[in-house]
Amino acid sequence: MDILYFAWVRERIGLPRETVETQAGTVADLVAELRKREDRYDLAFSDLSALRVAVDQKLTDFDASLAGAREVAFFPPMTGG
Repeated sequence: MDILYFAWVRERIGLPRETVETQAGTVADLVAELRKREDRYDLAFSDLSALRVAVDQKLTDFDASLAGAREVAFFPPMTGG
Protein backbone atom coordinates (compact mmCIF):
# COMPACT_ATOMS: atom_id res chain seq x y z
CA MET A 1 0.00 0.00 0.00
CA ASP A 2 1.29 3.48 -0.82
CA ILE A 3 1.33 5.97 2.05
CA LEU A 4 1.57 9.69 1.21
CA TYR A 5 2.56 12.40 3.69
CA PHE A 6 1.92 16.11 3.19
CA ALA A 7 3.01 19.40 4.83
CA TRP A 8 4.30 19.07 8.41
CA VAL A 9 3.50 15.34 8.47
CA ARG A 10 6.06 14.86 5.68
CA GLU A 11 8.54 17.07 7.52
CA ARG A 12 8.26 15.08 10.76
CA ILE A 13 8.51 11.69 9.06
CA GLY A 14 11.13 12.81 6.54
CA LEU A 15 9.49 11.15 3.54
CA PRO A 16 6.91 12.31 1.00
CA ARG A 17 5.72 8.74 0.38
CA GLU A 18 6.50 5.11 1.03
CA THR A 19 5.14 1.68 0.25
CA VAL A 20 4.32 -0.52 3.23
CA GLU A 21 3.14 -4.07 3.80
CA THR A 22 0.32 -4.01 6.32
CA GLN A 23 -2.35 -6.24 7.81
CA ALA A 24 -4.23 -3.19 9.15
CA GLY A 25 -7.99 -3.39 8.83
CA THR A 26 -8.65 0.32 9.33
CA VAL A 27 -6.78 3.59 9.02
CA ALA A 28 -6.51 3.69 12.83
CA ASP A 29 -4.87 0.25 12.78
CA LEU A 30 -2.41 1.48 10.15
CA VAL A 31 -1.57 4.52 12.26
CA ALA A 32 -0.95 2.24 15.27
CA GLU A 33 1.44 0.13 13.17
CA LEU A 34 3.28 3.18 11.88
CA ARG A 35 3.63 4.72 15.35
CA LYS A 36 5.46 1.60 16.54
CA ARG A 37 8.08 1.87 13.78
CA GLU A 38 10.14 4.82 15.00
CA ASP A 39 9.89 7.93 17.16
CA ARG A 40 9.42 10.16 14.12
CA TYR A 41 6.20 8.33 13.21
CA ASP A 42 5.02 8.40 16.82
CA LEU A 43 5.52 12.17 16.86
CA ALA A 44 3.79 12.73 13.52
CA PHE A 45 0.72 10.75 14.60
CA SER A 46 0.61 11.83 18.26
CA ASP A 47 -2.43 14.09 17.78
CA LEU A 48 -4.91 12.62 15.31
CA SER A 49 -7.26 15.58 15.80
CA ALA A 50 -4.65 17.63 13.89
CA LEU A 51 -4.70 15.26 10.92
CA ARG A 52 -6.97 14.41 8.03
CA VAL A 53 -6.84 11.24 5.98
CA ALA A 54 -7.85 10.17 2.49
CA VAL A 55 -8.13 6.59 1.28
CA ASP A 56 -7.77 6.18 -2.47
CA GLN A 57 -8.16 9.97 -2.81
CA LYS A 58 -11.44 10.14 -0.86
CA LEU A 59 -11.53 12.07 2.40
CA THR A 60 -12.53 9.73 5.22
CA ASP A 61 -12.28 9.03 8.95
CA PHE A 62 -9.69 7.06 10.88
CA ASP A 63 -12.16 4.21 11.39
CA ALA A 64 -12.42 3.70 7.59
CA SER A 65 -11.73 0.23 6.24
CA LEU A 66 -8.57 -0.40 4.25
CA ALA A 67 -10.02 -3.44 2.45
CA GLY A 68 -8.89 -3.16 -1.16
CA ALA A 69 -7.24 0.24 -0.60
CA ARG A 70 -4.15 1.06 -2.61
CA GLU A 71 -3.29 4.52 -1.19
CA VAL A 72 -3.62 6.37 2.10
CA ALA A 73 -2.71 10.05 2.43
CA PHE A 74 -2.17 11.98 5.67
CA PHE A 75 -2.27 15.78 5.82
CA PRO A 76 -3.19 18.66 8.14
CA PRO A 77 -6.65 20.21 7.89
CA MET A 78 -7.09 22.50 4.93
CA THR A 79 -7.77 26.16 5.59
CA GLY A 80 -9.58 28.59 3.39
CA GLY A 81 -9.22 32.28 2.98
